[in-house]
Amino acid sequence: MVKVSPEFAAKIKTSEEFNAEDCMHCGTCTAVCPMGKAILPRKLFRYAMLGVEEKVMEEKTAIYSCLLCRMCQAQCPADVKIADNIRFLRDYINTNEFGL
Repeated sequence: MVKVSPEFAAKIKTSEEFNAEDCMHCGTCTAVCPMGKAILPRKLFRYAMLGVEEKVMEEKTAIYSCLLCRMCQAQCPADVKIADNIRFLRDYINTNEFGL
């Protein structure tokens, strides 16, 4: 069973830093990722926008494995700020999971 966190969803929706709404799920980002992280960013951003915090937290290793090289961002046909979104999720995890 998947639980939706209204607080997490609200944080995502009201953030000016997180802009994955335009993602077309085309797969270009995962095709060019030098780390080969298939979860990033398509499923990950979808989980975040739906407020499924549990699924986002399950992907901490993938989130922190991202090099933030912006190769995916440069190729994104929808101009999604992928690296900025990953940074936003890292900040969220740092604050809410690790208390930093």
